[in-house]
Amino acid sequence: MSKRVGVVLSGCGVNDGSEIHEAVLTMLALDRSGAEMVLMAPDKEQMDVVDHRSGEATGEKRNVLAESARIARGNIRDVKDVQASELDAIILPGGFGAAKNLCDFATQGDKCTVDEGVQRILRDVHQAGKPVAALCIAPAILARVFGEEIQPEITIGTDAPTAAALQSMGARHRDAKVTDVVIDDRNRMITTPCYMLAGRISEVATGVEKAVDALLEMAKAGS
Repeated sequence: MSKRVGVVLSGCGVNDGSEIHEAVLTMLALDRSGAEMVLMAPDKEQMDVVDHRSGEATGEKRNVLAESARIARGNIRDVKDVQASELDAIILPGGFGAAKNLCDFATQGDKCTVDEGVQRILRDVHQAGKPVAALCIAPAILARVFGEEIQPEITIGTDAPTAAALQSMGARHRDAKVTDVVIDDRNRMITTPCYMLAGRISEVATGVEKAVDALLEMAKAGS
């Protein structure tokens, strides 16, 4: 039986939403593995909207769920309506949206808070013994949600200040190369650096594929 994997998106575009390459490569890897996807995002206003040509904020107002629907081709749900019982695993692509819209790590660092719906689904999935994966900067969310309780072993690559912030939230950070995957078997969590280190989309693809393979293997082992 195919596994149902939740994919948590955070908008559309690396500077203010989901990193599109990471999101699409995640979906491709899941589809090629025969998994069924449940795409979701918070229904709320983005922290900001960035012109991806100039890198400057535009002052526009956009909705995270509506923008995420661009990547999902419209087949997406409000994260607050998704239940852990529907899923066998969950994965969070990166992009600044993970640090701006799923949480506020981009502005608050280790004092950040996580969107209520995102925190609820992550806690429920984990408490049900199902695996969780996070890409790029998204492991910051795992550090905030789970750090003090279970000290997950995670990676964002080799950026020392970011790693220190994750550790100050209780996580155990392990330096990793661009295509490496850190697997925390004890806590059933998987992370990989993606564009925290990658200079080429092919490097991202390798890391994503490894993470998805590990996530699905962990989900099968737990079923």
